[in-house]
Amino acid sequence: MSFINVIIPVYKPPLEFDILIKKLNSQTIKPRKIILLWTIPEGKDSDNEKKRARMYIRDNVIIEYVNQKDFDHGATRRRGMEIADSEYVLCMTQDAVPYNDMLIENLYKAFSDKKVAAAYARQLPEKDAGSIERITRNFNYPEEERIQNKDTFEKYGIKTYFCSDVCAMYKKIYYNEAGGFVKKTIFNEDMLMAAGLIDIGYTVKYVPEASVIHSHNYSYIQQFKRNFDLAVSHREYEQVFTRVSSEKEGIRLVRKTASELIKRGKIYLIPDMIMQSGFKYLGYRFGHIYDRLPKKLVLKFTMNKNYWI
Repeated sequence: MSFINVIIPVYKPPLEFDILIKKLNSQTIKPRKIILLWTIPEGKDSDNEKKRARMYIRDNVIIEYVNQKDFDHGATRRRGMEIADSEYVLCMTQDAVPYNDMLIENLYKAFSDKKVAAAYARQLPEKDAGSIERITRNFNYPEEERIQNKDTFEKYGIKTYFCSDVCAMYKKIYYNEAGGFVKKTIFNEDMLMAAGLIDIGYTVKYVPEASVIHSHNYSYIQQFKRNFDLAVSHREYEQVFTRVSSEKEGIRLVRKTASELIKRGKIYLIPDMIMQSGFKYLGYRFGHIYDRLPKKLVLKFTMNKNYWI
């Protein structure tokens, strides 16, 4: 079948990246093209990084170089979409690995409903994921499917706009109709696209049968920085994110995590959960007032320094 391309932004990829490419090429529906948007650092490492990138060129793998200073979560993926010449495009990240060989097929099946414009996969935790991270993954990516559209705001709140380019498939004609990925954003290009698709009457579907292995063991500081950037995107696109409160969903996650830890006999992890939640909240609050902070502080708080330079 030749109607699916995959686009993956790449920067100094982890060891799992080799496995990702192999598993994509062993899918029941094999992608016609895998487009690697390979970020090249400036300076002496640039030639070595290009040499490493060229090692991946093969029958259906192509490389598009991206200068590090030009990388943007929205613009880089938009560039990949412009290169893609397929009816459907699967966006992935370099640290996600298909759980089995049915990933692409299961996502593609979602489009049998003609209203579906995007479908995203379940994210299962890595083997080394801690209990709190496992609960968080299950909270955001449960076993039950979700249909998200204009009629689900009351039921799902901010999750109506939820989508993740860790592994999300788009019908390109609908993607173009919604205007494509935003050209500049520090974060959340996937949710902004989901919002755009839903606003013009389409549906976003969560497909738990399609799964990837993907999780993080973030430190408190990393949690702070990630949520700082999250809030920056919420401020920059407040016309989207002020429609539904995201803080309610955060409170619900804290309650669910505490309840699960107690149920599993891991009360001793509750102080860690409280610390994580506190750093997330502080990062979010500072991100919400980023335009009132000194530039030096913004650069210290962000995960994406290049965005501000």
